[in-house]
Amino acid sequence: MSGNYVPLYRKYRPQTLDGLVGQEHIKKTLTSAIELGKIAHAFLFTGPRGTGKTSTARILAKSLNCKNGPTVHPCGECESCIDIANSVPIDVIEIDAASNRKVEDTQNILERIQYVPVHGKYKIYIIDEVHMLTNHAFNALLKTLEEPPENVVFILATTEVHKVPDTIKSRCQRFDFRRITTEDIVKHLRHISDLEKINITDDALYTIAKNSAGGMRDSISLLDQLSLLGISKQVTTEDVNSVLGRISFDVLKRLSEKIISSSPNEAIEILNEIYNSGNEPLQILTNLSEYFKNLLIVKNCRKEVLSELTGLNEPQLEELGKQKDTLETQQIVFLIERTTHYIKEVRLASNQHLWLEVAMIDLSNMTENTKLIDLQNRVKALETGGVTAAPVPQTPIQTVTKPAPEPPKPIQQEQKQPEIQAKSESKEDFTPPPMSKKPDGNDIDTLWHTMLMNIKSPSTKALLNLATPVKIAADGIIITFKNEKLVSQINDTNKKQMIIDAANTMFNQSNTQVVIRLPQAGDKEIKPASPAQIPSPAPTPSPEQGSSGDAEQQQITDPTPKEEKSPEIEAQEKTNEKREETDQEKMVLELFDGKYIE
Repeated sequence: MSGNYVPLYRKYRPQTLDGLVGQEHIKKTLTSAIELGKIAHAFLFTGPRGTGKTSTARILAKSLNCKNGPTVHPCGECESCIDIANSVPIDVIEIDAASNRKVEDTQNILERIQYVPVHGKYKIYIIDEVHMLTNHAFNALLKTLEEPPENVVFILATTEVHKVPDTIKSRCQRFDFRRITTEDIVKHLRHISDLEKINITDDALYTIAKNSAGGMRDSISLLDQLSLLGISKQVTTEDVNSVLGRISFDVLKRLSEKIISSSPNEAIEILNEIYNSGNEPLQILTNLSEYFKNLLIVKNCRKEVLSELTGLNEPQLEELGKQKDTLETQQIVFLIERTTHYIKEVRLASNQHLWLEVAMIDLSNMTENTKLIDLQNRVKALETGGVTAAPVPQTPIQTVTKPAPEPPKPIQQEQKQPEIQAKSESKEDFTPPPMSKKPDGNDIDTLWHTMLMNIKSPSTKALLNLATPVKIAADGIIITFKNEKLVSQINDTNKKQMIIDAANTMFNQSNTQVVIRLPQAGDKEIKPASPAQIPSPAPTPSPEQGSSGDAEQQQITDPTPKEEKSPEIEAQEKTNEKREETDQEKMVLELFDGKYIE
């Protein structure tokens, strides 16, 4: 065996910007920079592994230090180009930050920066995996990146750019390398296969590209490994799966069919075949979850993008197209979620085969139970209690309302009231209770007491006992206090908000307007009526008193004349009112520690 064998990923490493695969945006930018002579002193290349960061750094170094350079097309024959191709550290120094991450290593680099380049025009430092440097090393590098010598260029490469300090990133021109598409990888692999005379199918190349997760280097390395099989026979997808330890599409299809048809016994038999052939439990579940993922894509995506998204060939996509009609989207998502759950369990379990069998039985029994139509039928059965409900007679609902207070009527009309009331009570036994009506604002006493009941604070309720309601309606409430200090106390504290909240609850609305003020001249006209002024129904007269009905009616209708009071009685009443008011004020003072709160 020859000792000069060069792996394919090194042999086919791009040597010019035109050879880069899948990074068109970076090729255009660097080409323009070289042609215009606008070369930055520091570059930051970031992106997933195997996407061309280090290769691009070397190409840029060759373009800058070529004897014909700076040029987009380095000759590859001058001393500088040969040194860079052979990784000879003369003018282009490659440093692995993972093994040279200390501040002393960075200081050694900075000391040699002062030396002029030997063959080329620039002294170029390529620092790979720069995120591995320590904070002290970054600080030592920071000053040089800010003001480097004219003939020095730094190219920093990393797969984890979030670990690079912002002070470093802000001093570099940043280039983000993207994952290479499956189509581009397949084309490049076919180009290499034709040059190396590797007998491999296109489906196998798609499987290789799909497994590389957008990295060209991993794809070429796997192709290099499979090229040993292509000498005697054609390399197929089964060979790729065998090398990768993957389960073939046909076996996964058989297993998924048993899961979908809810056949746990047959699913376990196929599982044992897969397991006995050398596949590990974690690998089996991982491949199964990917199969369900492809099934989900086939069910929900356009045909034009299925091949790129799944990496499957046309016959395989047709098989998935037949299978997708047997499942709903939410069922496939549920299978993926449960498979992912068991992947976590298997990864942590000591007996992985046990959990693998549990997962297969669980998956095989849940597909039927998660059909949307079944769930809807279950909900419908629960709502009806499993029994067909008897039809309810459609009778109109009679709402019983109380008549508004009216002046007393003649006795002949009132004698019919017991019969009407008995009929109403008989109807109420067969009708639901009436809906509560919103207060109309006419009975100010009722509204006032209702609002007081909605206030939870005892101190606020005690203060309102000293108040006089002037207006209580949905469009606004007016409450008066005779004492100006009490008005200020209510308005300047959260007690007014308690009144507003009580009013909102009573009227079933928000932001009721509440005004707390001193009494005014016109307030007496809209004060609530006292109990003595509210008319009461006349008593039912006895037969002997029938002739006196008109007199009693006249007595109720006409207002009662006020009695003339002596000066001594009026003075006594004023004294009583003053004493009552004084007692109420004493209660308020006790609530506020014996003084008004301003």
